[in-house]
Amino acid sequence: MVGFHRRDGILHADELALSALAERWGTPLYVYSASLLRARYRTFEEAFAHLDPLIAYAVKANANLALLRLIRALGAGADIVSEGELHRALLAGFAPETVVFSGVGKTHDELARALDAAIYACNAESEQELALIALRSLGLRVNPMFEPRTAHAYTRTAGEASKFGVPWPEARDLFRRFGGHRGIRLAGLHVHLGSQILDLEAFDDTFARLAEWIETLCADGIELEYLDIGGGLGVAYREDEQDPDPRALAALVQRHLGDRGRRWRLVVEPGRYLVAPAGVLLTRVLYVKQSGPRKFVVTDAGMTELLRSSHYESYHRIEPVEWLDRPPELVDVVGPVCESGDFLGRARLLPGVAPGDLLAVLTVGAYGFVMSSNYNQRRRPAEVLVEGRCARLIRRRETLDDLVAAERDEEV
Repeated sequence: MVGFHRRDGILHADELALSALAERWGTPLYVYSASLLRARYRTFEEAFAHLDPLIAYAVKANANLALLRLIRALGAGADIVSEGELHRALLAGFAPETVVFSGVGKTHDELARALDAAIYACNAESEQELALIALRSLGLRVNPMFEPRTAHAYTRTAGEASKFGVPWPEARDLFRRFGGHRGIRLAGLHVHLGSQILDLEAFDDTFARLAEWIETLCADGIELEYLDIGGGLGVAYREDEQDPDPRALAALVQRHLGDRGRRWRLVVEPGRYLVAPAGVLLTRVLYVKQSGPRKFVVTDAGMTELLRSSHYESYHRIEPVEWLDRPPELVDVVGPVCESGDFLGRARLLPGVAPGDLLAVLTVGAYGFVMSSNYNQRRRPAEVLVEGRCARLIRRRETLDDLVAAERDEEV
């Protein structure tokens, strides 16, 4: 079977028991299913096939080199937001002509590196940034000035209070001024609403606006080379949620933007949709304790391994790896970090767990390890990639020496 499932009461990744992986490599441990990641990519690719897009994977979602190489081999390009992500994308073998550089605060050095690499496109977010760029393709990110409904305010990148993009009236003026500029040719239009969008109504409204903006640019004599509709398609984290269908998203693109004689290339930037369900975090129960009316399950993973619960108040399902035939209890699953905000899940109904039990935190393939830290001088966990009956270590667990390897005490 593909992905994460139970067999004889034990959670498996493809054909391998998660308990066996934890015994071999210890905990906390990130485990990814290559088979599930491939299946997610193919579903997305097939949904958009008739639009022939550049599918630029959002590297910020998960930047492990082994996963990047897997995604690149499937035919994807890369959406990057930093020089470090560009470095990783090139190391993973992404062709420069499939790389798109987004992000609100690009430095001069980062832009110079992108220019040297001859990447496909760069999406500017201000007039000041335009002055620093001279790439083969240059786009402008437009803020549609309304807030989509996302899981958390921090995942919204549109609206009047957002730092991202420029409002349409200003964008139109910039296209008029730089659309035919000799040194800088502004020829791409970029919109990204935010992340973890389950209701496609926001995309419907945005694509309708995009169609109007494109018509306006055509009337102004501006011919686009590419249209980047960003990413943001969400995934089901809760038991009562369902993944949105990428075919429905592609149908909205077709309805509003279509291919009616279009000369521009469509760019789409999936990240979370591809990798989130393909990862779990394994953690061992250290202690169980009662404090007044609340029972705490203390695990060896916390906000240093998975920040989303604390930072975004996000929900991840938590299950025992080996199903326990014990009465359910309402517990808070918390980590060992010295912060009251260090938790993996609050008010969870779990079969009475005990020290030594192994838990799996689900749907953490996106914004999991990549947001981990060494706070409290904790070593970041190992990562393992499973496919069928095979598992391989794709990042070793950090050592104590790793924690101080970059530090120096030198006279200045």
